[in-house]
Amino acid sequence: MPLYLIILSCIVPIVAAALLYYVPSLRPAGSTNYGNFVQPQRPMPSAEALSLTTLDGKPFDLNTLKGKWLLLTSDGGACPDSCAQKLHFTRNGHASQGKNVSRIQRVWFVTDDQPIPEKVLEAYKGTIMLRVDPKVLGNFLLDQADREGDAVALEKKMDSYLWIVDPNGNLIMHYPGNESDPVRFRDDLAKLLHASSIG
Repeated sequence: MPLYLIILSCIVPIVAAALLYYVPSLRPAGSTNYGNFVQPQRPMPSAEALSLTTLDGKPFDLNTLKGKWLLLTSDGGACPDSCAQKLHFTRNGHASQGKNVSRIQRVWFVTDDQPIPEKVLEAYKGTIMLRVDPKVLGNFLLDQADREGDAVALEKKMDSYLWIVDPNGNLIMHYPGNESDPVRFRDDLAKLLHASSIG
C-alpha cells in the first residue's frame, strides 16, 4: 500500500501541471501584482524633452539613473501631508529591500518654485529632488487620456500616483499615491527585484 501512495504522490503533480499547461481555462485568473502596469511602457525622455534642474538650479538628465529601479513621486515644493506620505512610502519601500537597497533610487519631481520645508529635506535625504514644468512631466508620466484639462487638473492627476521605472529606463507601473497600501507596495517592489536580473 505505501508503494502505491508514493507512486501516486509522484504522478499527481505531473498530471496537474500538464492539465494547467494544456487547458488554459483551468489556470487561476488575475495577477498577483498590486500596482497597475503602464500600457504601453514609456521610455524615459531625453534631457531636451524633459528639462529638469536640481534644487540648486543645475541641469539634470534622468537618463543618468538608468541601471537602477526608480521610485517616482510628483508634488509641489510646499509638500503637504499627502506629499509627505508618498515620500514616506517610497523611502520605507526602498529601505525594506535589504541587500537590494543599492539597486533602487528615489526621485521626487517638484512641480513648482515653492521652497521645500527644511524638515522635509531632512526627513527624505537620499531622495533626488528635481524641479520640472508639470505640463512637460505629464507628457512622460500620464497616458494621453489623462493629459486633458488645465494645468491644475494635470498636476492633481500626477500628484495622485507613485510610479516605478525599470533599469532599462521604461515607466512600467503606477500606484494610487495617497491610498497605497505600503506593505503591498513594498511586496510588489520585492517581487520585481527578485524576478529581475537587471539593475
